[in-house]
Amino acid sequence: MLQTRGIKYVTTVLMVFVLSNTEGVFRNHETLKTVVNIGAILPPNTLTEVAFSSTLTRASMESEHYHFVLKVLYAPYGDSFAASKAACELIADGVIAIFGPIDVTSATIVEAHCRAARIPHIQATWRPPRVRGQELPSPPGINLHPEAVALSKAAALFIKDSDWNTYTLLYDDDYGLVRLQEIIKHANPEHKWVIKRLKPGEDNRPLLKSLKATGETRIILDCPANRVLEYLRQAHEVNFFADYMSYVLMSLNAHTLDLEELRYGLSNVTCFRIFDHSDSRTRSYLADWKSRSNNNVKIPRQTYEITVEAALASDAARLITDAVESAPEDFTIEAKAIECGSEDIWEIGEEFTNHLLTNPIIGITDQIILDNITGERTNFNIEIMELSNSGFNMIAKWNPDTGYEYMRSATDVSDLLAEKWQNKTFKVVSRIGAPYLVERVPEEGEVLTGNDRYEGYSKDLIHEILKETLNLNYEIEIVPGNGYGSYSKETKKWNGLIGHLLERKADLAICDLTITYERRSSVDFTTPFMTLGISILYLKATPPPPEFFSFLKPLSVDVWIYMAAAYLMVSLMLHFLARFSPNDWENPHPCDKSPDELENIWHIKNSCWLTMGSIMTQGSDILPKGYSTRWVCGLWWFFGMIMCSSYTANLAAFLTNAAMDDSIKSVEDLVSQTKIKYGTVIGGSTYSFFKRSNVSTYQRMGAAMESARPSVFVKNNDEGVDRVLKSKRTYAFLMESTAIEYQLERHCDLMQVGGLLDSKGYGIAMPFYSSYRTAVDNAVLKLAESGKLVELKNRWWKAPETGGCIVYIQIIAEISKF
Repeated sequence: MLQTRGIKYVTTVLMVFVLSNTEGVFRNHETLKTVVNIGAILPPNTLTEVAFSSTLTRASMESEHYHFVLKVLYAPYGDSFAASKAACELIADGVIAIFGPIDVTSATIVEAHCRAARIPHIQATWRPPRVRGQELPSPPGINLHPEAVALSKAAALFIKDSDWNTYTLLYDDDYGLVRLQEIIKHANPEHKWVIKRLKPGEDNRPLLKSLKATGETRIILDCPANRVLEYLRQAHEVNFFADYMSYVLMSLNAHTLDLEELRYGLSNVTCFRIFDHSDSRTRSYLADWKSRSNNNVKIPRQTYEITVEAALASDAARLITDAVESAPEDFTIEAKAIECGSEDIWEIGEEFTNHLLTNPIIGITDQIILDNITGERTNFNIEIMELSNSGFNMIAKWNPDTGYEYMRSATDVSDLLAEKWQNKTFKVVSRIGAPYLVERVPEEGEVLTGNDRYEGYSKDLIHEILKETLNLNYEIEIVPGNGYGSYSKETKKWNGLIGHLLERKADLAICDLTITYERRSSVDFTTPFMTLGISILYLKATPPPPEFFSFLKPLSVDVWIYMAAAYLMVSLMLHFLARFSPNDWENPHPCDKSPDELENIWHIKNSCWLTMGSIMTQGSDILPKGYSTRWVCGLWWFFGMIMCSSYTANLAAFLTNAAMDDSIKSVEDLVSQTKIKYGTVIGGSTYSFFKRSNVSTYQRMGAAMESARPSVFVKNNDEGVDRVLKSKRTYAFLMESTAIEYQLERHCDLMQVGGLLDSKGYGIAMPFYSSYRTAVDNAVLKLAESGKLVELKNRWWKAPETGGCIVYIQIIAEISKF
């Protein structure tokens, strides 16, 4: 028993000895590393702290000579007093560098304390650009955040590349205003912009609603990421976050937001980020953070949820530890405890700061190179992200040296837009007016709903574009008042189709809508699907009753008298010459070789018969045989040929003039008389043409129409045509040539007078910056090239039941060629 106890005792003593020596070995290994204290001033329980401390821990494990110890003090965001106190405590505790805080005001105060003690200060937050001429501090504070001017330049160039001519800049703090001012400095001076301030935590919907009323569709929003959703929700409530809207979010953390509730909206949302989430380094660091965090901090599940502050904090830790590791052998890093307010400094602090500035590293945000003078980061990549149904996708990259590099092809953009449009039913606004759009008459027992309620050229054209070519859904609605759209200087608003588009009540407007400068300044148009011009519609003259002697009218009375005189003279001349000519005396009995008498058949009756048959182009059964008489006949035949041809030509012209007789032949004839009144559709493009024309003739016509009493203006083309039909040739209507063609097919008693006064086109209107503008425009071109536009026009312009009107005009045109 005693022997057994002795053995146990000896064993226990040996185990204690071994363990104690093993612990001593580990302790000895740790004591071989130099302890380096690094300070940080951060808000409590943040991902930024986890990122900074995890990177220090990783560096300690990888280092053979140094053990990095984090000394962190907490200061609430924006509490500059707490940050100042924490900085003094860390400096007194002997740290070799201080990171943070992450708000601009507090960081500025901490930087001043560090500079006084020659302690390197590293921050990772935006700070305003220095005032020109301001003396640069020495040593400079180090900032890993992208330089303010470069970041604003990237945003300004993106706006320029996006062809934004007008936009509104929204901010909610003083520093936001500074950032937006930098954007304006780099913007095109011809651009129009407005700056408005939002109020955090308050109701900003009245402001957003007022912006919507101005027609603004381009917004640059500068606010912290945690307030982005608040503002976008309020915008959505007032329909300011809808189709045609584009938002650029200036926060570098906007890509981390969960925009699920807004993802399927039709607004374009763009933001920026400064590191690649798919990079292997990013995934590796995130794995470290997950393994080393406590339960008080929410760690991102995916790399795209990493905030820019956390990424830059990790890079800051890596910058400090790499600088310590790469310090020259003769450079001994020994911290020194310094009291704030004293004149004591860390002797090697400035040298260590310079070493930090000249020691490039590669971190989560890629390579970091610092300016030796300003301490600002000079190289960085900005990724431009766009919100889609699947989340944020990168569409471009920007670098201060190389500029923008766009990642998407035209095909990619088309595919993305097509995916976006599948969730949308396009609202197409139009007006009632044949042949473009009319209400369809249902057959017996048929119930018409939706787009089937209408038919016409516009309905068929928009169906070919949206449904057949682009495979999109659409819904047709009629504009209240059935007006094209005119601008009121009193209300400073558009009405009709244009007003409907500007109020975002419709996506497209289609009808006989002319592309004019005034309309083009307010809305966008596609390539014209129909070209035309202004012309005159007038009533044909009523043909006079036929006269018995109307066949005499092609030639004047004098000519008829001269012809009768010539006929008698030639007939008599032929008679007498035949009497004198021996060749015209013939043997009355051919069987008698030696007749006593010869016979002359050219008495007065036969002479008149020959000349009459010749002038009638009918000829005669007897002909002269003498040389003199034949010369007379030949000359008479030549004269007859000339007169018959002249009579036939004059007869054709006489018949044409009788059928197409009118009192006006051109616009000059119309303006030079006062008997025939003329007018247009009030408020239409033709009305605007005469009202704003610089041509004197058209100015006179515009003034005459304005001063005419009763009014010569009508509400629509149908009313104008009806007025022409009932006016008994005292009213002419100025309208588009395509509409005149349509009316001539259906009213044979109408005609077009003169040529075209101008050249213009009909187009499909839509709000500015419509994402589908290119697709619709290409569809119109495709239909034009395939001949579909001509086919549609023939379908709705031709009138089978009265097609003879155009045939009649063509016959008259052929006759006039003679």
